[in-house]
Amino acid sequence: MTIGIIGAGSIGGALARHLARANLAAILSNNRGPDSLAELVADIGAPARAGTRDEAAAQDLVIVAVNWSKLADALGSLPDFGGRIVIDANNPLVAPTFQPADLHGRLSSEVFSDHAPGARVVKAFNHLAAAVLAEDPKVAGGRRVLFLAGADAAAKAEVAGLIERLGFHPIDLGSLNEGGRAMSVPGGGLTTQNLVRFD
Repeated sequence: MTIGIIGAGSIGGALARHLARANLAAILSNNRGPDSLAELVADIGAPARAGTRDEAAAQDLVIVAVNWSKLADALGSLPDFGGRIVIDANNPLVAPTFQPADLHGRLSSEVFSDHAPGARVVKAFNHLAAAVLAEDPKVAGGRRVLFLAGADAAAKAEVAGLIERLGFHPIDLGSLNEGGRAMSVPGGGLTTQNLVRFD
């Protein structure tokens, strides 16, 4: 499996590093093109590489982690995802002030899904601060917890397996309407909760 990452900021970069440590191939992309990622990818090391947005979006599993104001542009004009898994690692905060976006009463993952036709959307990798997410998932004799939510049980199982492979402990919170709301930034009760599972 090769994982595509759309967005090479603090979240996308942190995930690319975790994937490389787990020897999982990843294509990292941003809106400025592969050349702008040469230094970051060299620092991360193989098997990570830079690519275009279209290359990243064509992979077996796709992670999207972009500034909310850039979401439409990041996913716009992409073809139907055809039932592939797309992980929504975004939060509806508008840079540079990081004020909550007006979602007109909708959940952010509902809005996200509108921009990702044909995708089996799973919400994950969004509830921790980027600096914490980037740290070693093995801490204090246990594993850092990552939440996930979504409508498709098989897709969630695959994402949970990925989270396990990266060294974290996955907790399935159920549907996007329930679990997605609980882990939503801002306002979710599980937002920024840095929990550790002791095995």
